[in-house]
Formats: sequence, structure tokens, C-alpha cells
Amino acid sequence: MARRSTKENKNIYQTTRENLDLTREEASELLETVSPERIEKIENERSLPYPDEVLLMSDKYKQPTLCNYYCANQCPIGQQYVPEIKIKDLSQIVLETIASLNAMQKKKERLIEITVDGKISDDEIGDFIYIQKELEKISIAVETLQLWCERMLDTGVIDPEVYRKHLEM
Repeated sequence: MARRSTKENKNIYQTTRENLDLTREEASELLETVSPERIEKIENERSLPYPDEVLLMSDKYKQPTLCNYYCANQCPIGQQYVPEIKIKDLSQIVLETIASLNAMQKKKERLIEITVDGKISDDEIGDFIYIQKELEKISIAVETLQLWCERMLDTGVIDPEVYRKHLEM
């Protein structure tokens, strides 16, 4: 079993590796192109990981959330445009999606009224911002469902062959 660090504020890369009971040396072997020294620098935040390293860790550790974390928190472009997604239970994801869709159903007519003239007037801006926020909630729910699905595929909870077959239909 891997020796666990006693450091209090571990980053996501270290906790993910440790949750797999991997030493840095074992992780390096699994990752193939990332040295134990490089892993140590990333985990101790003396160096940010490169995107290809995060992709590799995400794949080999079977943790697709690492990519979202990197994009939302460490990539300068992603910090501006990518919300951080927290993995939730499937039922919670579905309920949040339905709640947002229901809220949008009620505001659909208002969105048409606001945008029909191609302008957003001062008296429409409040409703428009509310609608934007609800659409963002739907977008995040879709991304959360996608990450949940990727995790289930990676861990074998969902059969990848059956999944791909249905995608092609």
C-alpha cells in the first residue's frame, strides 16, 4: 500500500493518486511519460500540470473530473469560460435538470418577447438575466451528466461496448 502524505491541503491530483493507493513511482509507471519528480512538483503546486499530463492522469486514473478541474481552475482560458463541475448522484443531476427545464418552460414566451426585436431594453434586462442563469444551470447539468457518464464508463459500471453501440443507432 502507498504511503500517504500527512500534508493537510492536498490538491486534487494528489488525492486522486492516493485514493488509488499509488505511490508517485507507481503513478509514474502508469502514466508512462510523467516522472515521479514531475508528479511531486504538480502535487506540491510548485508547477502546474500541462494539459496533456492532465489528460493522461484523467485517462489512467479513470477520473474525467480532473480535466474539468484543470480547465475551470488552472487554464487561463477555461477559467473565463468553463464552470467547475461537481460530480453528483444521477438522481440529483436529473432532478436539477428537470427543475431548470421547468423554470425555462415558464419563461420561454418571455424570452421570445424579449428577443423578437433583436434588442434588450432596460425593462427586459432583469428577465433576460434570469433566463441566462437558468440556461447556464441547464448547461452545467448537461456537463455534469456527461462527466458522470464518462466516470461510469471508465469504471465499468456502464458497459462501454453497449454504450457505443447505442450511440451509433
